[in-house]
Amino acid sequence: MVLEGMTLEGLDSARKIALNVSELVIAGWTARNVDAMEAHIAELEQLGIARPKTTPTYYRNGANLLTTEDAIEVVGATSSGEVEFVLFAHEGGFLVGLGSDHTDREVEKSGVTISKQVCPKPVGSTLWRYDEVKDHWDDLVLRAYAVEGGNRTLYQEGPVTTMRDPMELIAAYSGSDAAKPGLAMFCGTLAVHGGVRPMERFDIELEDPKLGRKLTHSYGITQLPIAG
Repeated sequence: MVLEGMTLEGLDSARKIALNVSELVIAGWTARNVDAMEAHIAELEQLGIARPKTTPTYYRNGANLLTTEDAIEVVGATSSGEVEFVLFAHEGGFLVGLGSDHTDREVEKSGVTISKQVCPKPVGSTLWRYDEVKDHWDDLVLRAYAVEGGNRTLYQEGPVTTMRDPMELIAAYSGSDAAKPGLAMFCGTLAVHGGVRPMERFDIELEDPKLGRKLTHSYGITQLPIAG
């Protein structure tokens, strides 16, 4: 899978790159704070989704699910987004991106891995070098807004420190902190405000207050009918 037209935004300049992704991994249950993780597990248990056997859990998905488009199509009305920071192993070092682990919650009751394969995985088209943010990583903030009935409300918000250190997640999956180029890893999400639910549009962002910049992405969700 090649993501064309990506922008690598550096401290002094920006340039277009094509990003090759051969392996897509969704890291789940990555919270550093056990209480926060339990809150999210409790949200999903209320929907009938079983708690994980181990934490973290690494779900493999098809790399072809990645999309930078501003709209996706899903079947039915039971899917929802989750804001996450995304690590891309690239030649020359890791890149940091922004994505949404859009998941079908009804299918998730039967199998988490399958539910994650059902929906596209939106990602923003702008990236940062991990080396440029690692020294102040704990300052970064994830945020998401749900648009429902034309109203935009805060859906998720919290520091990236809610999740485990990114290099710790990479090392636990690959056995080292020097993953082979081509890996893309979604690294975990936050508890939501108002319960897990579908939305018309999902607006997500990763803010770097120290350098005064943000990664942003927004996508609409079209629900397709279930015919049988």
